[in-house]
Amino acid sequence: MKIGKHTLSTPAALICNIFMVYLIYFLCRVVFVAENWSVYSETLFKNDLSDLIIGSLVFDSSGIVYTNALYIVMMLIPLHYKEGIVYQKICKGIFVFCNSVGIIANLVDCVYFQYSGRRTTVTVFREFSNEDNLVSVFGVEFINHWYIVLIGIALIFCLFRFYVKSEGDTRLKLFYYVSHTIVFVGLVLLAVCGMRGGGFSEAVRPITISNANQYVNRPAEASVILNTPFSMIRTYNKKPFSTPHYFDKNELDSIYSPVIQLAENKEFKNKNVVVFIIESFGREYIGSLNENLEGSNYKGYTPFMDSIVNQSLTFDYSFCNGRKSIDGMPSILSSIPMFVEPFFLTPASLNDISGIAGELGKKGYHTAFFHGAQNGSMGFQAFARATGFQEYYGRTEYNEDSRFNGDDDYDGTWAIWDEPFFQFYCLKMSEFQQPFVTSIFTASSHHPYAVPSEYKDIYPEEGLPIHKCIRYTDNALRKFFDTAKKHPWFDNTIFVFTSDHTNQSDHPEFQTDLGIFWSPVIIYDPSKELVTPCRRHAIAQQIDIMPTVLNILGYDNSYIAFGQDLMNTPDSSTWAVNYNNGIYQFVKNDYLLQFDGNNVVGFFNIKNDWMLRDNLKGRLPEEEQLLKELKAIIQSYMERMNSDEVVVR
Repeated sequence: MKIGKHTLSTPAALICNIFMVYLIYFLCRVVFVAENWSVYSETLFKNDLSDLIIGSLVFDSSGIVYTNALYIVMMLIPLHYKEGIVYQKICKGIFVFCNSVGIIANLVDCVYFQYSGRRTTVTVFREFSNEDNLVSVFGVEFINHWYIVLIGIALIFCLFRFYVKSEGDTRLKLFYYVSHTIVFVGLVLLAVCGMRGGGFSEAVRPITISNANQYVNRPAEASVILNTPFSMIRTYNKKPFSTPHYFDKNELDSIYSPVIQLAENKEFKNKNVVVFIIESFGREYIGSLNENLEGSNYKGYTPFMDSIVNQSLTFDYSFCNGRKSIDGMPSILSSIPMFVEPFFLTPASLNDISGIAGELGKKGYHTAFFHGAQNGSMGFQAFARATGFQEYYGRTEYNEDSRFNGDDDYDGTWAIWDEPFFQFYCLKMSEFQQPFVTSIFTASSHHPYAVPSEYKDIYPEEGLPIHKCIRYTDNALRKFFDTAKKHPWFDNTIFVFTSDHTNQSDHPEFQTDLGIFWSPVIIYDPSKELVTPCRRHAIAQQIDIMPTVLNILGYDNSYIAFGQDLMNTPDSSTWAVNYNNGIYQFVKNDYLLQFDGNNVVGFFNIKNDWMLRDNLKGRLPEEEQLLKELKAIIQSYMERMNSDEVVVR
């Protein structure tokens, strides 16, 4: 393409063509909203317009780069023959074809969204794999939505008609190869950044469809932010939830139901709730929860937490429900365990969900989530918003607070150091109107296992690399409580402590299939009005936190929770479930059942055989009952995830 007397180089032509695709995606989004206006008319524009724009650009960038990856490489490869007429025609053909598919996918979803309630993912192919009437179905919809068909034709025509051609220099020149190599490397790195959703830092995961919740107030609105090519590409090869049919509906509900039905007319207590999700803070590190370890001589690494345990409700057996940080939030705050895939990374993450914040928000609670990393990191901001947290405080908000040192307190890898961020957390809560429910996800007890320079001599290397970090975070908690006790909200608050997952271990008891899930569940009521300090011979897990806390407060609405209310469950009836490399694990009545979805693979008496050396599969009658209950939990979970029934409607 010529501009005046000049010619556009191949990189410049590429940029112009990609910009045209951005405009086309924007037009597809306008059509999507217009076609589904009844869904969005009342709430969409209550979102921050800048959030909608930024979110759309982030996901469009990823979707566009994915679908145009081959075209981008072909246009940028630093070889002069790419300037030839035939080669450029091939590039144009690839560009038009790939983006035509993207246009069609986006416009088809304008209609299909009315039936699915979400952007299409690759599971649509499995969903309709056995249907033989798709031609007639699509034919009817083409007729009913002829105007969308015409829009699609017009947009594809624009791809062809307004494609910017390259007329670059084909002469062999050193300058050509040097300059084009530099441009190639630079734009490819930019493209990779676009695919990831921005940034190369190890602290930022590549975005998934659940990250769209970060920019909107309702899960349904996430579909406006998303585009269909991105949704399909990012769910490719992601094993979807598959619903087993172990029981019919009536039998299933008689065995297990996640619907918590609470009695009406209960007296509700407006106590604050503070949930600490402490990075890698496995139960192994807490001496007071391991009094029999090392011949009863084990001290652990958490002297402050030991003092809290002695004033709290704790349990002989307590477990996390996942192995990654992204598993922790859904389990702890929304009673959703990790089965098969992290909830964040599945299409079910766009379901309507609730949680402690969402339910207490109905009671007028102020709700806020805190995480000292870059805003948007790990998808936490998106999930927090989706599950009912009204406010989010991250590294950005910390840096904006003049009372603190901003990025001088950044650990250089992940987030603001725990000690200053805990103080920020405490002081922000002091500004909230009571009652409030807040949660903080800590960061310092994480690889690369560093502590602030002023603590390197105080907490030197010992045992495992993480141990000094655990000591640092425990001390940061002590300082948090020293500050919190000075505020009037402290005695009116219930504190919950757990970890997101476990980490390094130097005791074999914590390295078994079950031991790797051994996390603390600690409930502390400074006033002792609602929670009596004691150690129960019972099982607890992260997904029990939500229903247990709501019952402690006297919450009187029905809701969905896959865990149990520990306050109303006899010790002998408590249980825990988790998923480990294709195996479901179910713990109840001193037994561990391992099940691969079809067959029992292990059955152990953990009271007498914590190291899981003696497989009792097929030898005890208790196995059949535990298998029945586990199957019911799995089936109920899968059915509700696939049918978007994770809230009481």
